[in-house]
Amino acid sequence: MSDAAAKKHPYHMVEPSKWPMVGSIAAFALAIGGVVYMHDGGPIVLLTGFGILLYTFIGWWRDVVRESQARIYHTEEVRHGLRVGFILFIASEVMFFFAFFWAFFHASVPFLSRVASPVWPPEGIATFSPWTLPFLNTLILLTSGAAVTLAHQALLEDNRGGLEKWLLATVILGFLFLGFQGYEYSHAAFGFADGIYPSIFFMATGFHGFHVFVGACFLTVCYLRAKRGHFTKDRHVGFEAAAWYWHFVDVVWLFLFVGIYWWGG
Repeated sequence: MSDAAAKKHPYHMVEPSKWPMVGSIAAFALAIGGVVYMHDGGPIVLLTGFGILLYTFIGWWRDVVRESQARIYHTEEVRHGLRVGFILFIASEVMFFFAFFWAFFHASVPFLSRVASPVWPPEGIATFSPWTLPFLNTLILLTSGAAVTLAHQALLEDNRGGLEKWLLATVILGFLFLGFQGYEYSHAAFGFADGIYPSIFFMATGFHGFHVFVGACFLTVCYLRAKRGHFTKDRHVGFEAAAWYWHFVDVVWLFLFVGIYWWGG
């Protein structure tokens, strides 16, 4: 009996895969390597863990992309499950950044904490002007969010050229944002260990920058897939996930700009 005849449900029962085991090995190597590195033991184990983790990401996502192109595995029920799972992932990321905002306002707003600093920013901390490079980066990121929305609209209209053009623009703007943020860091008048404001500033904006990097890589893969014709106006869950993620980093940056750069500075 063929698989199509034997299957009596719309769900994708994944074949046994090596990737969960390989990913576990990567996580173990990263944990051990981190401990060794922080005790002056060298970065070899840590870098090995990162290498295995990157290999896992590439291999596992390659298999998912191939499954999506087979047209028989990613049914509407499976695509719905992927969307819900990604929405829950973004919700967990919201909680991640909420912790940084809570730490920032707990340290700066007196009625939220009895240990809040009476002077904010703390004395001796020269903050960035929000209306210079941070504002430029805000415009760049908002423009990139508009570009990815235009790419999605082009896909829904079956405009392949528009999809590729606006996706490429989004990727370029994302990496441009990262370049300006790196330049900003290099001209900071404070260091990570100079107090509560610098530590939260670098943690919150740094993790956001990491998310921008991940999102830009995500969209780069979508751009390459778009050039190969992987997406149609009816089947493009991978692109939807990338666009949602990009809008998420846009919104987080707006809160960072208003809360930490403008109000907090």
